[in-house]
Amino acid sequence: MPRVRRGLSVSTLTLVILFGAGGTGLAAPPPPPNPSDSEIQAGKSDANAKAGEVGRLTNQLAQAEQKLTQLQDDVELKQEQANKALVDLQTAQDDAAQAENDAKAARTEADAASAAIEKARADLRTFAAASFQQGSTVGSLSAYLSADSPKDMLARAQLLDAVGGNRLNALDRLQQAQTEKSNKDAAARKAAEIAQQKQDAARRAKSSADAAQTTAERAQDGQAAQNAQLEKNKTDVEQQLYTAQAKVSGLQGQRQRYQDWLAQKQREDEERARQAALAAAGGGGRPAGRPAPSGPAGSSVEAVIARALSKLGMPYAWGGGNTSGPTRGIRDGGVADRYGDYNKIGFDCSGLMIFAFAGIRSLPHYSGYQYSSGRQVPLSQMRRGDLLFWGGPGGIHHVALYLGGGQMVEAPQSGLRVRIAPVRYGGIMPYATRLVG
Repeated sequence: MPRVRRGLSVSTLTLVILFGAGGTGLAAPPPPPNPSDSEIQAGKSDANAKAGEVGRLTNQLAQAEQKLTQLQDDVELKQEQANKALVDLQTAQDDAAQAENDAKAARTEADAASAAIEKARADLRTFAAASFQQGSTVGSLSAYLSADSPKDMLARAQLLDAVGGNRLNALDRLQQAQTEKSNKDAAARKAAEIAQQKQDAARRAKSSADAAQTTAERAQDGQAAQNAQLEKNKTDVEQQLYTAQAKVSGLQGQRQRYQDWLAQKQREDEERARQAALAAAGGGGRPAGRPAPSGPAGSSVEAVIARALSKLGMPYAWGGGNTSGPTRGIRDGGVADRYGDYNKIGFDCSGLMIFAFAGIRSLPHYSGYQYSSGRQVPLSQMRRGDLLFWGGPGGIHHVALYLGGGQMVEAPQSGLRVRIAPVRYGGIMPYATRLVG
């Protein structure tokens, strides 16, 4: 309400100045500056040059971002290769450990077989010695002479032969088992040796994969730094472009205000002549219902644009931004979280529009609602200060502020900053939204 009362006071004051206390006279304001055509043309040339530089840097940045994407893909590939090498190394280590355990078990079995053979040989030697001492060794004369009868002698000979043969057969079997276990031990040791070789190869592969990943990450970091510098250069030139465009707009605004002044002066001259004619005819005063002259239009649009451009270079933060300026972003459970938007102070696309139109128009923090917040006009009729939107069947997902000349200011996406960019027509909605004018 104070603004309305102030407006009424200004209007009343204007009427007093224009028509005088008695409504019989008009006072024309002094003419505003009228820049020359050459001044306006020079400003346009400067703005065009800056726009060309922005375009060149935009192309460079696009190429750099494409290269960064390729490097990111390469890093992901190298990461997967390093993961594979790690898995292979773990498998090789497990195989080597199992082979070593098998070799130890085989050696233990071979050692046990050797010990059994030595025991059997000792038993055989003990048997032979005892038989000899008792005169009962197979084939000895005492074995036969000590027998009570020929039948007893034959039985003793058969018994001694059987006992000796069994012991010899047992010794043969033990020696055969020792051979088999020795072979098994040799095979196990060979398997352990091969497993160790595989483990060494896997370790070398893991080292190479780690080195390749490190190299790829360094290349990615280097490209990211180059991209950041390009982004900064582009932002600087965009600011210069804005300054140049603002200068042109200012000059054009001065020209427009001068033309408005001329038109107003003509209307005042006509009103003065009409008042004089009424006075001569005995009448006077201002006709009822004639509106008071209004100030030049467009100042609100320029205020909106100036507020938006004052935040060039601010970080994108999903959920960030209000009428007072940038705020801390919020979590989205996805891309914004991976970029750490919840730890950044900045704007998202609709938050930047809320700040730009603060004091002129209240906007919801959702681009879909902003799309229907004003008068929609075809894109062919869009003008400086209109809102542009992108979306599809699933709804609106982005909004930017049109600057004119094919340029717009936007808070683009996580990982980037508020910037001036050429209007992108892919996926753009068919209507622009006009909130002022």
